[in-house]
Amino acid sequence: MSPDPSAAPPPAAPLWTRPQESYSDEELARGLVAGDEACLAVVCHRWSALVHTLARRSLGDAREAEDVAQQVFLGVWRGRLGYRPERGTLAGWIVGITKRKVADALGARTRRAELVSTAGSVLAPAAQQQPEAVLDRVLVRHELARLPAPQQRVLRLTFYEDLTQAQIAERTGLPLGTVKSHARRGLLRLRSCLPQDMCA
Repeated sequence: MSPDPSAAPPPAAPLWTRPQESYSDEELARGLVAGDEACLAVVCHRWSALVHTLARRSLGDAREAEDVAQQVFLGVWRGRLGYRPERGTLAGWIVGITKRKVADALGARTRRAELVSTAGSVLAPAAQQQPEAVLDRVLVRHELARLPAPQQRVLRLTFYEDLTQAQIAERTGLPLGTVKSHARRGLLRLRSCLPQDMCA
């Protein structure tokens, strides 16, 4: 049966059916700016290894590098309208976002360490503290007991069992990012509830 010449031509194949390698950087940039999610998928496929390598090299932690990589490509999507090809290549723009997200992660790590140090000084076992610290410990434990159960559990495992966040994730079955979030929120709440001289 011969085709009907009056029939409408078949629709063109969607852009995303093309092999990922066939996209040029210029096409990907235009697609991103236009909000084409298929182009974002290709960008993730093409540069995820580079982003992860840069993040892991700076952070020294594979899981944290994975978290940063997710933040990078989320930043690519959210900031796509800010990309200017005249300022540099798409790859260079993505590397720039990666560097900023790594810096954010390192800054957050420093803040977590400061909070852990502050809380650890008042959450330490009684044998390691002077008698006058008893009241401080009682106050901290009281405030700790008021935290949501997940935050309590993470902080107790951190300070009373001396587990790392990765070990806590393994023991509890929680994602590492969730453990970090519970620890950060719990410490911030403790810090806001305790007298200022205890957190100095």
